[in-house]
Amino acid sequence: MTDTVSGPRLDLRRGVAYAVLTSLVGSTAAAAAKFLGDRVSPYVIVFAQYAVGVAILLPWLLARGVSALATQRPWLHFWRSIAGWIGFMAYYLALAKVPLVDAALLRSAAPLWVPGILFLWLGVRLPWLRWAAIAVGFAGVLLILHPDADGISAWHSIGLFAGIGLAVSMATTRQLAASESPRAIIFYYFGIAGLATLPFAIATWQTPSLADALVLLFIGVSIYVTMALYTAAYTWAKASVISPLSFLGVVFAGLYGMLFWQEIPGWLTLAGIALVIGGGVFAVWLESRGTTDEI
Repeated sequence: MTDTVSGPRLDLRRGVAYAVLTSLVGSTAAAAAKFLGDRVSPYVIVFAQYAVGVAILLPWLLARGVSALATQRPWLHFWRSIAGWIGFMAYYLALAKVPLVDAALLRSAAPLWVPGILFLWLGVRLPWLRWAAIAVGFAGVLLILHPDADGISAWHSIGLFAGIGLAVSMATTRQLAASESPRAIIFYYFGIAGLATLPFAIATWQTPSLADALVLLFIGVSIYVTMALYTAAYTWAKASVISPLSFLGVVFAGLYGMLFWQEIPGWLTLAGIALVIGGGVFAVWLESRGTTDEI
């Protein structure tokens, strides 16, 4: 990961490879978090991943000095970090109680929330076709939430906030990227979100076994690598190519769920997956044709 991008660099095969690896590594980290189950508090898992991320970035900070963190948008960093933190907390809380593929899809639905957030926050207007694509995706989200006679599943509802938190994080990151270096953005995110998690991690702390501690380390490294791969993918290929590939994470999550937890998706889940992916791909296609003025 570099601090700056010197100009447009396009290499389709390299960009696609990075995108596929992003989905694979990210879904592997989620499976590892689910593996920890009730043995390790979700708050400890989240804190560990942020602490590992800060540790990985420390050599860069020591080499560049505190000036590398100079910013004119401290509050935007703060809200971006808190939104990302809420997203991960909701994700890991849901992972312990719902099938892996359900939690992964609710988080992967984040791009569907972004246009609405940009509309409310910055007044970005969207044509009706874009809203139609979003409506298709949200129909899929509703199926994943499994509404029944008793209402919506509580744990699926918590998983919904994983996508909302990620969407806010994505929207604010777009603003920060115009003036901040990638490493500074990630360092602020890891640092602020880690501090936000610390009191909860202390309150729920139970010393993990050596095996579980190694899994925590694996999750932290995987999340950092996922972010680096994500940045590289968008460096080498256009968003219109990369964005639909993010849904591969749902496929990988489904495979992990079937392999390790015998989680076989029902027809409602499969229909929801189809609608969310269809709505997301349609929205990206519209954007690639220049039919939206989204930033």
